[in-house]
Amino acid sequence: MLRKQVLLLEEAEGGVDQFTRSYRSFGVQRLPDNSLFFKEWAPAAEALFLTGEFNGWDKFSCPYSKKEFGKWELTIPPKPDNSPAVDHHTKLKVVVHTKDGDRIYRISPWAKYVTREEKSVIYDWVHWDPPQPYVHIHPRPKKPKSLRIYEAHVGIGSPEPKIASYKNFTHNVLPRIKDLGYNCIQLMAIMEHAYYASFGYQITSFFAASSRYGTPDELKEMVDVAHSMGIVVLLDVVHSHASKNTEDGLNAFDGSDSCFFHSPPRGEHTLWDSRLFNYASETKPRLEKCVQVYLFQFFFLNGAAAFLHHWYATNETLTIAIMGSYETNSPFPSLRALFNNTLCVAGNEFGHPEWLDFPREGNNQSYHYARRQFNLLDMDHLRYCQLYAFDRDMNRTEDKYGWLAAQPAYVSAKHEGDKVIVFDRANVLFIFNFHPNKSFQDYRVGVEAPGKYKIKLDSDEVQYGGHGRLDHNTDFFTEPQPFNGRSNSMLVNISNTILLTHQSNID
Repeated sequence: MLRKQVLLLEEAEGGVDQFTRSYRSFGVQRLPDNSLFFKEWAPAAEALFLTGEFNGWDKFSCPYSKKEFGKWELTIPPKPDNSPAVDHHTKLKVVVHTKDGDRIYRISPWAKYVTREEKSVIYDWVHWDPPQPYVHIHPRPKKPKSLRIYEAHVGIGSPEPKIASYKNFTHNVLPRIKDLGYNCIQLMAIMEHAYYASFGYQITSFFAASSRYGTPDELKEMVDVAHSMGIVVLLDVVHSHASKNTEDGLNAFDGSDSCFFHSPPRGEHTLWDSRLFNYASETKPRLEKCVQVYLFQFFFLNGAAAFLHHWYATNETLTIAIMGSYETNSPFPSLRALFNNTLCVAGNEFGHPEWLDFPREGNNQSYHYARRQFNLLDMDHLRYCQLYAFDRDMNRTEDKYGWLAAQPAYVSAKHEGDKVIVFDRANVLFIFNFHPNKSFQDYRVGVEAPGKYKIKLDSDEVQYGGHGRLDHNTDFFTEPQPFNGRSNSMLVNISNTILLTHQSNID
């Protein structure tokens, strides 16, 4: 099956390399002479036309020519002044004539920018070709030894009851992430999705950055500024399914019930109310654009089970097989290596006091629980500033000792009665006391390396909202007494805290 698909890609796309870079030929491309080249994949269509503001919405003046493998192409020469025939930021539509004799209007699956007017429920395809596009200044950061990932959603990155912007995230959120010691952000809900409350899980335009946060160039700037701070940027990718929308989504693009998807019922995900891709078809969403245009470095594949397992109605693992075997075209193999040692922190950890609930009919379109209340950090009578300080110092301590990149931890104690967990990793001893009302004096813990240990991070410190009951000047010495599967042990005092101690010879 894999060999057959590779041969098909060689014949239809010119090879896997060209297949992954199809965003450079599909959709709209400006040629060196300012002609515009349009290309779509609509195997079931009878005819295709381009219409828009540029031709007064004439439905027939710009016909596509049918090519092999379900492709359609159109070239429009420049205006007499040699400027492109379609102006930047003007609306377009693909007119599809179906085999049933219907005429339907569609957004190109390769659209770079789609917007929705305030009182409309349907997105419009807007031609994005700025005279002076944003140019990245800073290179991608080098792969860090340890990934400390901050999961973030641009739209909720403000305390105001509204959808926040890329610019707000750039100027107000990125500095906080940097200060907290994270070296990586995982961006959620970037690909365009018509339903905001879906959290980006029902995508309508896979090649368009969500316009509700701003323009594609503002996203580029946001990623560029993150790179200037040494922050790796991950893109949360939802390729397991797509929105069922037809007028502004991929569904029924060429008038058929399949095109990019399996025919029903196999092509429908009833639990998610969405469509399931046919990964064995000749074309499907590709990730190379996100790497080359926006300089995202790696991807997190969301809902992967839906395209790996038969009981989710799709059993082709072909997409991963193809992309994973061509590392120059896809970063998936590198992604697996990176994620072996990773701390993942949710995006609404300490800046959001209750729960996350996007505006929808059930809550009267309220933004009350869809915003990050960073202003809470400035209120001394609340504990958020203390939690923020602990989160920051934990990351900075990890940056110094690098336990996330070390070999897996050895768990020496999981005491149900005491509610204590002890493990060591990277010459660091972690002691967690989860007992609700009990501290411990002279508590024996096992360690492998002999010597002197000192406290390096203690959640009972006053600055973290604790009581400051532990003396950080105290040295803890091991004894040659095996305990809990370790060669040595020592006695420590444990308050209701998270305690990390390190060997003094690596200070």
